[in-house]
Amino acid sequence: MSRLTLERQQVWIYLTAIVGGLLLGSLRPDVGARFEALLWPVLAALLYATFVQVPLLHVHDAFRDRRFVLAILLGNFVLIPLVVWLILPWLPDDPALHLGVLLVLLVPCTDWFITFTQLGRGNTARAIAVTPLNLLLQLLLLPVYLWLMLPAADFSAALRTEEVLPAALALIGLPLVAAALTERWVEAQAERAVWRDRLGWWPVPLLAVVVFLIAGAQVGTVLDAGSVLLTVLPVFVGFLLVAALIALGLTRWLRLPMDAGRTLAFSLGTRNSFVVLPFALALPAGWETTVVVVVFQSLVELFGMVFYLWWLPRHLFRSLPAPD
Repeated sequence: MSRLTLERQQVWIYLTAIVGGLLLGSLRPDVGARFEALLWPVLAALLYATFVQVPLLHVHDAFRDRRFVLAILLGNFVLIPLVVWLILPWLPDDPALHLGVLLVLLVPCTDWFITFTQLGRGNTARAIAVTPLNLLLQLLLLPVYLWLMLPAADFSAALRTEEVLPAALALIGLPLVAAALTERWVEAQAERAVWRDRLGWWPVPLLAVVVFLIAGAQVGTVLDAGSVLLTVLPVFVGFLLVAALIALGLTRWLRLPMDAGRTLAFSLGTRNSFVVLPFALALPAGWETTVVVVVFQSLVELFGMVFYLWWLPRHLFRSLPAPD
């Protein structure tokens, strides 16, 4: 099996993992505490393996195509947050639900965004170049977005500085630093590049283990959140459609080539669910729905990407004019 084949089948791998976790958690409720203990090191390993694929030491490469990076910045950090802010009043009055939607929709993806760009006839080189910029900006801007969009009471109750931020930042910061050091080590000698390629196989199986552990540990929350998930399903589906249309508008306005437009659409449509999982998992008791919403969005998104692979190259970005 090739790595690309593995990534093409990832949606079914994750669904199998979730169903397996729910079944085991239902049959053996006592595994919940063990799964929660295992979840953190597995999530840290997932983040490290993913961050290693991001050219963290080459942020400046993103600015070689200024029109494209302008489209990425406007789309991911201005227009998409505006869309998410407009969505909030239409959701049920549930702070945990609101926080889950904000966490998962405000952060652009840095991993399978590249995979789907390649499969969807986008520009993979452009996708790789902008990933470190997307990653660094989302980590800086996410707290600002949450502070602006959440009521002050909910923001204070959920994101307790002394509890949530240290745990989440440590889980993200340590793998990020380790990945940057690994990148420097790999680039010191050409033959070491094989280690980055080997680590590239790990995000899909590790994410499958993560969702398996979450489903097994949170089986009661998942089952109780059924009606909530039905409420946010049309929101997540609608988000995918709006993101693609925003990409189309930016592509025409900035006169980007078709492959750059497809790349932009995949960037705006894919979200960084596993990077915000540490924040969701570190929330205090009573906010468990946030985790379920984040995981659910990633599944909806994966099915949406299957639709994107058909829709974008064959219809939405089929006949855009080339730039002068």
